[in-house]
Amino acid sequence: MSVPEPSESNLPLWAPLDTPVQYSPGVGPHRAALLEKLGIKTVLDLLLHLPHSINDFSDLRAPQQLEKDVEQSVYGRVVDTDIRRLTKGRSIVGILLDCQGQFVRGTWFNQPWMLKKFQADDRVIFSGKPQRRSGRWEFGNPRVHWLTDEDTDSDVEGAVGVLPRYHLTDGIKMDQMRRMTKQAAQKYASHMEDVLPDYYRDYHKLPPLAEAVTTLHQPASREQWEAARHRVILDDLLEFQLGLAVRRRAWGAQSLAYPVDVTAKVDARIRRLFDFRLTGGQDEAVKDLVEDLAQTQPMHRLLQADVGAGKTAIAVYAMLAAVAGGYQAALMAPTEVLASQHWQTFEELLAGSRVKRGFLVGGLRAAEKRQLLEDIASGECQLIVGTQAVIQEAVKFRRLALAVIDEQHRFGVRQRASFGSSVETDRKPRQPHVLVMTATPIPRSLCLTRFGDLDVSTIRELPPGRQKVVTSRVATAAEESRVWNFVRKQVASGRQAYVVCPRVEGQSEQDDAAAETVFEQLRTSELSQLRVELLHGRMDRETRHDVMDRFRVQEIDVLVSTTVIEVGVNVPNATLMVIRQAERFGLAQLHQLRGRICRGSFQGYCFLLSTADSNEAMQRLEAMVESSDGFHLAETDAEIRGPGDVLGLRQSGALPLRVANPIRDLKVLRVARQMAHDLVRTGDFDSDEFAALRALVLRRFSHALDLPQTG
Repeated sequence: MSVPEPSESNLPLWAPLDTPVQYSPGVGPHRAALLEKLGIKTVLDLLLHLPHSINDFSDLRAPQQLEKDVEQSVYGRVVDTDIRRLTKGRSIVGILLDCQGQFVRGTWFNQPWMLKKFQADDRVIFSGKPQRRSGRWEFGNPRVHWLTDEDTDSDVEGAVGVLPRYHLTDGIKMDQMRRMTKQAAQKYASHMEDVLPDYYRDYHKLPPLAEAVTTLHQPASREQWEAARHRVILDDLLEFQLGLAVRRRAWGAQSLAYPVDVTAKVDARIRRLFDFRLTGGQDEAVKDLVEDLAQTQPMHRLLQADVGAGKTAIAVYAMLAAVAGGYQAALMAPTEVLASQHWQTFEELLAGSRVKRGFLVGGLRAAEKRQLLEDIASGECQLIVGTQAVIQEAVKFRRLALAVIDEQHRFGVRQRASFGSSVETDRKPRQPHVLVMTATPIPRSLCLTRFGDLDVSTIRELPPGRQKVVTSRVATAAEESRVWNFVRKQVASGRQAYVVCPRVEGQSEQDDAAAETVFEQLRTSELSQLRVELLHGRMDRETRHDVMDRFRVQEIDVLVSTTVIEVGVNVPNATLMVIRQAERFGLAQLHQLRGRICRGSFQGYCFLLSTADSNEAMQRLEAMVESSDGFHLAETDAEIRGPGDVLGLRQSGALPLRVANPIRDLKVLRVARQMAHDLVRTGDFDSDEFAALRALVLRRFSHALDLPQTG
């Protein structure tokens, strides 16, 4: 027996925007099941399924109608593809379109992966500002729209206006999605609450929200679509930036820190400990820290530096400044290897010093740990270095003035606030100043999003004498053979090498991605005359430390390892790195790994072994070969891979942003950040006019950001 679909008269009483999407016009239960694969369950979800782009047929021209340096488009079929190799590894990709018997060319400089995006007979639209070259119109680096089966030739050739394009799923065609979103907007967009006051919206030249959503799904022009898109994405980013601004204000208002006064005498004493002069970038970072530490409002600062730029020296300076002021300082690292590296640095710098210090990690003997916890609680232990063991409940600080968190991206977002407060004799709880450090440069967009509530200090320059690592991609067996020959020669001249593999165990005896397999192959064949050893995270602690210690003192020539060496390993004599199946690593990880070499005065060489030919892999490896700038690579990585879990809030559920992409929408993000800052700073955000916006921010982000529920 068939069950009739509910009609308007017998539907349950949902709030309009919470209506299950199957009851939206043109959807029904079958399409609703398909839409759920796109995360669309309600009418609101459908309204916020924004077009990712548009087909702008408002200025689609035949080749004979094109004009130089004017924004316009042409439509045609791919009839030829080619790539021209230039010197120094550069290239030009060319794509030839047949536009009803006339030919137009698109070109891309130094983007070899573009060649694989086009197939013969693809129907595409090139958009841009063409130039006339060799008797033919040519678009340099044009925007490209690939037409699908739903876009017939007659539709395109006779089209006028703008058509939105959506992400689809199997079973739903583009024209069906257009109809569903258009009908949903016409019926439900008026129910969307516009939480921005009229005067504020007018001041910023923003269209009403309902109008913007409707326009997005049925635009009359590119300009209309872009203005509507700006409004919807701005709302998403503004609400999140307001959450960050409120959290920052709450931390400042509710917390009291120990003021650390760094005198000229203290500054000179600390600097004398280093056997080098700080770079200009390091001096700027120190200046920022000294100003922050002197305040009674807790510092929340992010220090980001490229690999080898000397962020550890800044952490040492800040911690010793706190100790000199009579307080405690603690450093938390994500791994025992990195914590040990920091501990060794302090041991060398403070040899003979009266500064009481402790190393707190999980593997301590019970009696040793008990004594250390007592010394920390009494304040006798002034400087503490460790892993996450330093934020366990059993650790009670006496006068903790500074907490340094290294490699923040490896911790959960709330752990930077996990250090317990100290209680002074006036019974006022004191929160430590917090310095967050990362040697993985963060794209500007992610900095403004994930770390929007922190002040940022950036060190870009490298210490004098630090050389650029020569990086090469190795794709053939003959090239790999030459690599091992080069390794043998370099080791003979006194250098050492890392061979990095993406996993520990092999899936076969020939698995060149497994450290154990590669270790056996190298020590019995290519590098049989050298001292080759194995290192990975499954080894017990004592064995790992023993291997690294022998590598440091040159008892080992070649270390075959997993990414356990990614951070915290400093062997200046190691100048060679061979990375197996390099396409398996992200750009940031490749850059971190490469940073393990060339840490001394010798030239470094990095070889990326990969036979992968996917677009993404090619882009990553080309970027590594061309650039050693970690900040540039971070931007490139974000563009290739998208934002991902940019907020580091996986433990709180889905990504808090609904429609915005901080990589793509960087300009809007900057506008939203300034608007949020101004609203909170002036107090307007607390006024009755913004009550609806305030309630929405708390509803969306109170859990993810630990926001105070009032004020």
